[in-house]
Amino acid sequence: MSVSRRQVDEIVKCGKTPDYFFNTYCKIQHPTKGLIPFKTFPFQDDCVDQFIDHRLNIILKARQLGISTLVAAFCVWLALFHKDQNLLIIATKQSVAQNIVRKVKIILNNLPKWLILPRITGMNKQAVEFSNGSTIKAVPTSDDAGRSEAISLLIIDEAAFIRNFDELWTGLYPTLSTGGRAIILSTPKGVGGQYHKIYTDAEAGLNEFNAIKLPWSVHPERDQTWFENETRNFSKRKISQEYLCDFLASGDTMIDASDIDWIRSMIEPPKTKFAVDRNGWEWKIPLSARNYVISADVARGDGKDYSTFHVIDSTVGEVVAEYKGKLPPDQFADLLHKTGMRYNKALIVPESNTYGYHVCAKLKDSGYPKLYYHDNRKTAYIGDYIPPQDLSKAGFPTTSKTRNLILAKLEELIRNRSIKVYSSRFYEEMKQFIWSNGKAQAQKGANDDLVMSLAIGSWFFDGTGDYAKYSNELNQAMLNGMGLSRKEYREPEVRGKVSQSWDPYLPVKSGDDKKGLEPVSKDIKNISNAAKDLKWLY
Repeated sequence: MSVSRRQVDEIVKCGKTPDYFFNTYCKIQHPTKGLIPFKTFPFQDDCVDQFIDHRLNIILKARQLGISTLVAAFCVWLALFHKDQNLLIIATKQSVAQNIVRKVKIILNNLPKWLILPRITGMNKQAVEFSNGSTIKAVPTSDDAGRSEAISLLIIDEAAFIRNFDELWTGLYPTLSTGGRAIILSTPKGVGGQYHKIYTDAEAGLNEFNAIKLPWSVHPERDQTWFENETRNFSKRKISQEYLCDFLASGDTMIDASDIDWIRSMIEPPKTKFAVDRNGWEWKIPLSARNYVISADVARGDGKDYSTFHVIDSTVGEVVAEYKGKLPPDQFADLLHKTGMRYNKALIVPESNTYGYHVCAKLKDSGYPKLYYHDNRKTAYIGDYIPPQDLSKAGFPTTSKTRNLILAKLEELIRNRSIKVYSSRFYEEMKQFIWSNGKAQAQKGANDDLVMSLAIGSWFFDGTGDYAKYSNELNQAMLNGMGLSRKEYREPEVRGKVSQSWDPYLPVKSGDDKKGLEPVSKDIKNISNAAKDLKWLY
C-alpha cells in the first residue's frame, strides 16, 4: 500500500504526540451514543503526559472517567509506533480482560488503513499481535500472571479489588526490573493492602511511583447537581468508593469512617514510654481518687501477633496507658503486675486463651490482689472485687459469642464518644479492622491486638460506670466532710523532689511517713501535680 507524503507526516505526528493521535483518528464505543470520535478531556491529556514522563504510575480514580478507554488507546499508540512492545493488562476476571481487548480492537478497526503500518498478525479475545513485534494482551489475575514475561508496560486494572494482590505484585515487580513501565489503576477499597500502600507511599515520596488522583470533579462536564443526582441512592461508603477517592470511608470498616476520623483527631504522643522494650505508652499518671481497669490480649511473644493491654480510667472514660509488644508471657505478666499496682491496684482482665492462662497463673502466684475471675451469673465491676480462687475461671473467655458482644460495645462507646483514646497505634489498627465474610477482623496483613484488648476493656468499663461514679463521689464526700487528706512527702533538703525511698509504682497511702520526711501539703490536688515529677521507668 502506497503512502502519500501527507500521510507520512501524519504518521510521524501521531507517533510523537499521542493526544493528537487519539483526538484525530481514534474512535470509541459510547454506551448510549454508539461509535464516536475519541475526544479527550484535559485531565486525560495530563494523565498521558504523566504516563510518558514517569516509568511507574498509580492512579486513584472515580468511576466513569474513561480511564480504562484511555489506557486501551495508549496501548494501541505504543504498539503501533514502537517496536517490540510487550503490553500486558491484568484485570480482576476474564470478562473484564476481554472487555479491555475489545476496546483495543474497536480503535484498531476504525483507524485508516494507511495508519496501521505494522500489520496485525494475530487477534483473538485476549490478545492482538503486530508485525513489528509488539503485543497487547489482557489476562485475568492468577498466581503466575505475567511472571515469565519481559514486560514493556504492565497495566493492572482495579488493583484494590484483586484478591491476593500483594502476592501478585511481589511476583510481577521483578519483571519490570529491566526498565519496564507500569500503570496501576483502581477505585479505593478501604485502607491496608498492597494497592493502598503503594499509593500512599507514592504520595509521600517513599517509592518510585507517581501518584495520580482523579475524583469525580476532574471531569469538566460534571457539576454538583450531577453528583447529587448520581449519588442520591448510594450509601456513604459507596459514594466514597465510586466518586470521592476516599480510602478510609470506602472500606468495610467495623466502625464508621467519621468515628475513625474522630479517633485520629485525638491522637497525642505519649508523655512517657515504659517497659524494657519501651513499647508501653503512658498519657496520664494515676490519680488516687480514680478507678482503673487493665484489659489485656495475650500472645506467645515471638510470633506475628502482639501482647497488648490498655489501662482505662473508668471514672472519666479515658485510656491513660497502653502496651503493644512481644514480651514472653511471664515477662508480660510481670509488666501487668507492676502497671496494676501503679494504677491503684487496678482490676486486671487478661483474655483467657492458651497464653493468657499462663499470664493469669503468674499473676495469681505473685499475689496480685485484683485478678478478674469470670462468672456468667454476675456483672463485672471494679470496686472491692473479691474473686473466687479457681484458676480455671481466671481471665476473660473470648468465644464467638463474647467476641461479638465486646466488639459491639467498643463500637457503641466510640460512636457515642464515651471513651477517649490517644494512641496512633490503635488508630492504625482500627482503620484496618473490617467486615470480612460476616466477621469483624483485621484485614489481611494487619493486626487487631489493640482492638481486641480495648474491646475487652470497653465491656468492663461500661459495666462499671455507675459504680465508678458513685465511688468517686463517695470518696470526695468523705474528704470534704471529714477533712481527710493524703500526704505528699518530699525531702526537706531538696524541696519539690519526691523521695527516692518512695516506691513510684504504688499509690500514696496515709501512714507512709518515713523518718526524715516532711509533709508539706494537705491539698489532695497537689498529689497529682507532684506525681508529674515521677519518672516511670521499668
